[in-house]
Amino acid sequence: MSTTARVALATSDLGLAWDTDLPLILEALRARGLDAVAAAWDAPDFDWSRCAAVAIRSTWGYEQHLPEYLAWAEAVQGVTRLDNPAWLVRWNTDKRYLGELAGRGVPVVPTRFIAPGGAVDLPGHGQFVVKPTVSAGARGAARYTEDLHEKAAGHVAALHAAGSTAMVQPYLTRIDEGERALVFLGGSFSHAVRKGPVLTDIGTVDDGRVPHPGLVRHLPSPAELALAEAALAAVPGSPKLLHARVDIATADDGAPVVMELELVEPNLFMGHGEHGLRRFSDLVQERAM
Repeated sequence: MSTTARVALATSDLGLAWDTDLPLILEALRARGLDAVAAAWDAPDFDWSRCAAVAIRSTWGYEQHLPEYLAWAEAVQGVTRLDNPAWLVRWNTDKRYLGELAGRGVPVVPTRFIAPGGAVDLPGHGQFVVKPTVSAGARGAARYTEDLHEKAAGHVAALHAAGSTAMVQPYLTRIDEGERALVFLGGSFSHAVRKGPVLTDIGTVDDGRVPHPGLVRHLPSPAELALAEAALAAVPGSPKLLHARVDIATADDGAPVVMELELVEPNLFMGHGEHGLRRFSDLVQERAM
C-alpha cells in the first residue's frame, strides 16, 4: 500500500462541528502515513473514487435526507470500499430491524410498529414512548403517561402524515439506572459507557435534547456482553463490521435488553476507551490495503 493512500472519514456539517472523535482519528491515521481526510457525505465536489477506503463516521442528520443518503452509500460502495457496507446501512437506518432481532431470539425492548394507515393501538397502562422508525439522537421521540393517549395518538398521526412508520415501546421503569453503550471494533468488544436517561420530560417532542447525558465509563456485566454479542451475531449475513455499538438497558425484571443496534454512524466515545482509537485506526488502515 502506498503511504499516500487516501482514506476518507464520511461526516456531515453537524459532524464537522460536533464530532470530537474526528480530529483524533484523522491524526492517528495520518501518523500511519495515510492521506486521511474528513468529508461531508453530501459534499458536491468530493471524489470518493479517489479513496482507498471510506469509513462512515459522523454523517449526523442523514435521517432528514434518507433516500439521498442511501443512494450515496450505494454510489460510494460502487467505486471503493465502504464500511460499514451500503446494504447494512439500509437495514440499520430503519428501526424495524428490532423486530427481526426479536424474531431471532434476541431480547429487545418490546416494540410495536404502526405503519401509516394502521390502527393506533397504544398501551393501556404504564408510561410509553412514541418515535419514528427512522431517527437519531431521540429526535421525533416523546414519552407519555397512560392518561395522554390523545396527545400520543396525535404524535403518531403527525409521524404518519410525514410518511413515517411510528414505533411504540414501554418506558422502562429502570431506565434511570442508565443506558449502556457497548462499542465493538472489528467484531471484538472495545469499551463501554453509561449515560443518563434522555426522555426526562413527558409529552414533549424536543429535538434539542442532549443525546448522551452524563457519560461515564462502564464495565459491562457478563450478561450485557453476552447480549451484545448475540445481537451482533443476529445481524443478517454476520458481516465483518468495522464498528458497532449496542445500546442496552435494564428491563423491569432486571434482565438486559437491546434498545438499539447502532451500525451506521454511532458516536464511538473514543475518549472513554483505553485502546479504541488505536484499534479503529488499525482496522481502517488494514481495510485500505
